[in-house]
Amino acid sequence: MAYYLGIDVSTTSSKALIIDQNGEVLGTTTSPHTLSSPKPLWSEQDPEEWWQAVIQSIQQVITQTNIQSTEIDAIGLTGQMHGLVLLDEHGEVLRPAILWNDQRCQPQCDEIHQKVGKERFIQISGNVALPGFTAPKILWVAENEPEVYTRARHVLLPKDFIRYKLTGEYAMDKADGSGTVLFDLNARDWSDELLDTLGIPREWMPPTYEGPEITGRVTGTAAALTGLSPWTPVTAGGGDQAAGAVGVGAVEPGIVGLVVGTSGVIFATTPEPLIEPEGRLHAFCHAVPGLWHFMGVMLSAAGSLQWYRDTLALEMSFDELLLEAESVPAGSEGLLFLPYLSGERTPHPDPLARGAFIGLTLRHSRGHMTRAVLEGVAFGLKDCFNLILNAGLQQISQVRASGGGTKGALWRQILADVLESELVSVNTTEGGAFGAALLAGVGLGAWSDVQTACRETIHVTGTTTPNPENYPAYRASYQVYSQLYPLLKNTFQQLK
Repeated sequence: MAYYLGIDVSTTSSKALIIDQNGEVLGTTTSPHTLSSPKPLWSEQDPEEWWQAVIQSIQQVITQTNIQSTEIDAIGLTGQMHGLVLLDEHGEVLRPAILWNDQRCQPQCDEIHQKVGKERFIQISGNVALPGFTAPKILWVAENEPEVYTRARHVLLPKDFIRYKLTGEYAMDKADGSGTVLFDLNARDWSDELLDTLGIPREWMPPTYEGPEITGRVTGTAAALTGLSPWTPVTAGGGDQAAGAVGVGAVEPGIVGLVVGTSGVIFATTPEPLIEPEGRLHAFCHAVPGLWHFMGVMLSAAGSLQWYRDTLALEMSFDELLLEAESVPAGSEGLLFLPYLSGERTPHPDPLARGAFIGLTLRHSRGHMTRAVLEGVAFGLKDCFNLILNAGLQQISQVRASGGGTKGALWRQILADVLESELVSVNTTEGGAFGAALLAGVGLGAWSDVQTACRETIHVTGTTTPNPENYPAYRASYQVYSQLYPLLKNTFQQLK
C-alpha cells in the first residue's frame, strides 16, 4: 500500500493529511498559527512559526495513523497564496511574511500600472495589480524597508518556504507563481518584461514546476525534525485555491468550485488562458498541467459571519444564530449587508471598501441581521459568478461547494437560491491538503493524470436544489445590493 502526505499552510493553521492509493483519508491533524496586525491594513505572520506548526502536524499525523515514515511515497504542498517571504543569501527570513489579506500596498499597485501600463499588465499577467498580490509587496519593501530589500536574495510564497525547509530547494509551482502577478500567463513562467520593468532581480525568483512534478527530496535535517524519511519526494503542489479545486474535482472546464471559507472563491477551470478585459477576475495557471482558471475572490465570506458572531453575539453558537435566521424570509425584509470588512477584490478591487448594514428598521431582529450577513456574502459571490459567465466560459455544468460556510443547510440553500444553480457536495472535505496529496500521488505514478485521480477518488454525496419561489426576492435584493458600492465608494474614501 502506498501513502501520500498533503501539507496545507493556511492562514490559521498548518494541516497534515495522509491518504492511501485509493484516496481514502487515513488521518489529519492541524497546528494553529498566530496573526499579527501591527498597523491598520497590515497582516503578517512569522514563517518560522509555520515551520514549527508543520513539524508538529507531521509528527502527530504519523503517530495518529501508525504509518511508517518509509511507507509515505511522496509529499504534496499547498497553502495561502500571494504572501511574501523574503530570504537572505543564507536562506534566513528577513522580515515577517506579508499576507494575502494585507492591504497596505495600493500606492505600489498604482506604480505598477503606471510603469507597465495597466492594459499591458493585464495582457501579460491576466490580472490587475491589487494590494493582496505579491508583486506590490516586493515594491513596498523596496521603498519602505530598503535595509531589508538590499539583503534579499530569494522570494518565496508561504508553502514554498516549507518546501525550502523540507528539501533545501528554492522552487514554486506554476499555479501559485502566477498568483504573484509576475508571470507571463500564456508562457506559464516568470515574465522578464514585468521583472525588468519593476526592477525585481530575475535571480530572486525560483524555478517553477507543474503541480505533480517533483521539486526536491526531504533532507536529513528535516527528516530528523519531522519524523519523515530522508529522500522522500516533495512535489510542486499548488496554491490553496488550485489545490482545493483538485481536492473537490474541479479539474475540467464546466465544473465550478465554490468555496466559502474565511474568504469566498468562485473557481472555474479554463482550457486556455482567458482574460477578463478589465482584470476584474483573477486569471491564473491551474495546478493541473496545461490548464488555467478564472477565479473571483471576496475577502470576507465566512469571515463576515465569524466577525458578526464574535462582535455581536459571542455568547451564542453559530447553530443558535443560524436557527434564528431560518424563520426570516428571503431578502431579510429589506435589510442588506455589505461584506467588505477587509476591503474587496472581486469585482471591486478597493482596499478602502467597508462593510455596512443597509436598511435597518425597528422591526429588524438579530435573526434578520444574521440572515442579511449570509445573503450579503451570497450576493458577493454572485458578483464573481456573473463575471465568469460573461468572460468567455462556455458553460457551467456543475457547482461543487466546499468550505466551512457550506456545512450549514441554511447557507447552502441561500447560495443555491441566489446563484439559481444546484450545488453539490462531494465525499472529500479536506480541500487543499487532499488536493496536494492527490498531486503527490500523480507525481509518483499512482494515477496517470490529475483528472483520473479525481474521477477515481471524488464522488458527489449530496445536492442542494434551488427554490424558484425565492428567485424574485433575491433578484430584487441583489439589484439593490449591486448599486450600493458605486453609491458608497466616495464615502468609503472619505472614511479613510
